[in-house]
Amino acid sequence: MSEALSRTMEIRKHVVETERGVVASQHRLASEAGAEVLRAGGDAVDAAVACSFVCGVLEPWMSGPAGGGAAMHWRADSGEAHALDFGMRAPAGLKIEDFPLSGEGAATDLFPWERVVEDRNVIGAKAVAVPAVVDGLEAAHRRWGRLPWAELLAPAIAHAREGMRVDWYAALIIATATRDLARDPDAAAMFLADGQWPRPFSWTGIAEDRIDQGRMADSLEVLAREGAAALHGGDLGAAMAQDIRDKGGYLTVDDLAGNRARFKSPMSVAYRDALFHVMPGLTAGPTFARAMGELAGEQLSSQERAYPAYARALFAAYRDRLEHMGHDGEIPECAGSTTHFSVVDRDGNMVAHTQTLLSLFGSRVVSPSTGFLMNNGIMWFDPVAGRPNSLGSGKTCLMNVCPVLGEANGRRFALGASGGRKIVSAVTQLASFMADFGMDLGAAFRQPRIDASSGEQIVADAALPAEIVAALEAIAPVKTVRRSMLPYPFACPSAVMDEGDRRFGMTETMSAWGDAVAEGE
Repeated sequence: MSEALSRTMEIRKHVVETERGVVASQHRLASEAGAEVLRAGGDAVDAAVACSFVCGVLEPWMSGPAGGGAAMHWRADSGEAHALDFGMRAPAGLKIEDFPLSGEGAATDLFPWERVVEDRNVIGAKAVAVPAVVDGLEAAHRRWGRLPWAELLAPAIAHAREGMRVDWYAALIIATATRDLARDPDAAAMFLADGQWPRPFSWTGIAEDRIDQGRMADSLEVLAREGAAALHGGDLGAAMAQDIRDKGGYLTVDDLAGNRARFKSPMSVAYRDALFHVMPGLTAGPTFARAMGELAGEQLSSQERAYPAYARALFAAYRDRLEHMGHDGEIPECAGSTTHFSVVDRDGNMVAHTQTLLSLFGSRVVSPSTGFLMNNGIMWFDPVAGRPNSLGSGKTCLMNVCPVLGEANGRRFALGASGGRKIVSAVTQLASFMADFGMDLGAAFRQPRIDASSGEQIVADAALPAEIVAALEAIAPVKTVRRSMLPYPFACPSAVMDEGDRRFGMTETMSAWGDAVAEGE
């Protein structure tokens, strides 16, 4: 963390409170789109569809129609939780021999795998996995949606027609990936100045630069008319697949037709007097369940006792994940390319939804026919053979997404975060703050956190008292850091809470664009 940063500046956010619904996402305008849907009488699922597509337009480096993820849905009328998996998988035609090890040590992106020749599993068309996020949104809408599908895509189409505005935050994000984006002519044309330079932004706010997303708007209009079938077996998907093959990748129409969203029975995690519902399978849901199981055996009578307990529980959960689910050691300083949003409507229905391209800007490849930035889901796999998560054709990707539904102390909440392996550390502590200490959303989000996802050291918020840091140092080496907007050393959560007659929303304080918006706002 830079020593030049101010030590006296304070950044705060307040909790949004309403008698109706609320949407909390990593982009203010996406939250507004979801809240507008709620105002029009939409279900939480309808709001989630609108919010998701706007996120894909206005945070294109984080997620989009060419990504994947998972969501937890709570239906108030039946009192049931539903898990929806729309994760990515490797194309059937992927050739393992195309990913030889370079012998140059570890890769430089999210995962410290053995480096592959030309970083083919990280950057470029060979890194593209089969997406399913649009099908996931449609599957939920088909079951519970109230408003017409096409109306829900209208806000995203309008934003794409206008083109996302490049402010200081967008300019910084683009600058971090300029060299890689310049490798793909279509990505360079979309995101870079003159196809090679970081985009400037106006220091005064008078001048305005916008990214041309007209082709993306055209594709979103196709999705509005034809639904997910346009990608999963339709002409839009065929064009996207051809683009990726033309650039050296493997994606086919058959791959897209075969990777569809799947409803699953959620994992229900009993914890003291609380209950949580999370994703099963190749997600971080089982890791969250293991962490909470470890915490259940700890005495959390005070915060001084809680933080060492968090560290022990998270270390145990990550060891179990690495040994049995896949060797996914992620560099803890990198937040990755993921977005999370949470929704609650006036009837108490909830959605905790996480979607991703995996790395920042995914594969750094744009499909020219669709205008979609493509994922690099192949990087989820270990390129070394014979390991739990080794690369293979047609294999399902092991994701770090962890959307959570919870009920504790008479309140329900939907919670999740972006941030790769740091996600589980964040949602575990936030869940404990609300279940063990009775905190509301504001208090839970303001509370200092730790991250133990490296498996070797603990990253601790410098705001923690010295005695807590000392107790953590007795468990593992500790690195203290200060929260800042960029870079950010922790996961980036968003959550909503339902107390029956009042509902609340909150996003990570240091998320520059993140905000909660109430239905009546």
